[in-house]
Amino acid sequence: MPLFGTDGVRGLANGVLTADLALTLAQATAVVLGQGRTAEARKAQGKRLTAVVARDPRVSGEFLAAAVAAGLASSGVDVLEAGVIPTPALAFLIADRDADFGVMVSASHNPAPTTASRSSPAAG
Repeated sequence: MPLFGTDGVRGLANGVLTADLALTLAQATAVVLGQGRTAEARKAQGKRLTAVVARDPRVSGEFLAAAVAAGLASSGVDVLEAGVIPTPALAFLIADRDADFGVMVSASHNPAPTTASRSSPAAG
């Protein structure tokens, strides 16, 4: 099963998508986005890259967003945690807070869980 979809990482929370994977992907993101003109300009001003991390209200979003924030912060990125907001609000906050990028933890593309999977903590 491929990990990356057309516009993000795909997989079942607590299955393919673990807190460790989210943390590692966030660290890799910080390394990649920490290069280039924008990052160098921030460093020249004595500033660090800034990211906004947001999520949807699914239970799995809480631990995945926390892991993403930890991975970014451990790699030298300042993290603004937006909590539960709609995806378009994240785009607004990135511009409003002069952040360099944002991460949205969402499972809105997933089909609704069946009755049997609702009791499972991995459904989300």
